[in-house]
Amino acid sequence: MSRWKMFEQVNATPTAQSDSECHNDGPRVGQDEPVRVLVAPDSFGGTMTARQAAEAVATGWRRQAPDDELVLRPLSDGGPGFLDVLNTAIGGEYVKVAIPDPLGRDTTGSVLRVGGDDGYVESADATGLHLLTKAERDPKITTSYGVGLLIAAAVDTGAHRVVVGLGGSATNDGGAGMMAALGAVALDGAGAALPYGGAALVSCDRLAGVPGAARCRAGDRQRCGQPADRPAWRVLGVRTAEGRDPRGRAPARRGPRSLGAEVLVRDLPGCPPDLATAPGAGAAGGLGAALLALGARRESGIALVRDLIGLDAALDATDLVVTGEGSFDFQSLRGKVAAGVAAGAAERALPCLVMAGQVSVGRREAAAAGIEAAYSVADELGSAQAAIDAGASGLTRLAERVAREWSRR
Repeated sequence: MSRWKMFEQVNATPTAQSDSECHNDGPRVGQDEPVRVLVAPDSFGGTMTARQAAEAVATGWRRQAPDDELVLRPLSDGGPGFLDVLNTAIGGEYVKVAIPDPLGRDTTGSVLRVGGDDGYVESADATGLHLLTKAERDPKITTSYGVGLLIAAAVDTGAHRVVVGLGGSATNDGGAGMMAALGAVALDGAGAALPYGGAALVSCDRLAGVPGAARCRAGDRQRCGQPADRPAWRVLGVRTAEGRDPRGRAPARRGPRSLGAEVLVRDLPGCPPDLATAPGAGAAGGLGAALLALGARRESGIALVRDLIGLDAALDATDLVVTGEGSFDFQSLRGKVAAGVAAGAAERALPCLVMAGQVSVGRREAAAAGIEAAYSVADELGSAQAAIDAGASGLTRLAERVAREWSRR
């Protein structure tokens, strides 16, 4: 269940008529001092990282309002850019890991080690859509095997707690690949290991092996949960629609959820009996279900990041909040970065603005989520393709215009 409440907009008088760009007439801040602006965007798909997006907004804003005080807090809800955001905010050490991409080709992922106990993994390092061309994006044959190798590497570095960020997935294999990498191989009725991909799951008969059995040292067992030799996983941030493949289609009847309901519950000791209907089970093509079966605790990715980077303290010291992402749509209002930032702003009666590549949320829905204005790079430049082609420069141009409306001149 989402942690975020929906807040009614404070002191808002909408005047815009378009649902693709909804905004009001100007600033709700004082008129005697520079505006303190918190810039806290998510990544913009494959166009910009969260850090690049924050810098693009800041560049445009400073051109128009150089005296304003800008604080940049790039964010992630667990999807692509998760490790970069955490590393920027809290430091840590990257450990590079050789892994296969969704089609089994060699690539490199990372584990972020923070302190003595924590290891952070970004599933998109191994399963991300950005690793494939559009023609290669076929969830019937892609695998989450690399995610399992990243988790195993995190445990091998001494991490007692592994935090896995989910999102941007090109896989739909129900976590079967990840399980195989951890030592629990899905077999067909003849006892042969299943090939990569979600399509093979229709032949899944049973699991062979125990995931992670040799990965957790005996002295760590108290920290590793139940059964005794499993690492203490945590699942964060759902970016893809639950139970749907990356192309937006509903899964096959015996897709990732059948692996969880029919095999994981039966063959994996300690697996939750209600796994098939558990919130987050469909995340990242069913990878969420496999992690929950290992004893993971699902949490809101933006809630965790908000806590780790000190977003609340930054909100307490600002006058105006700016967030953003590639596409501000109705999924954005369901626990993603924009909703999380807007909730924090609404708690403090702060105006919250969204700058996005495209905006498809209407003004009433945005206002109900605590967002006072939403601006689109596509509208600014004339088309979605123009926004994609412009990249950071388009967002900078939009930010310059927004600053004219919201900062004193």
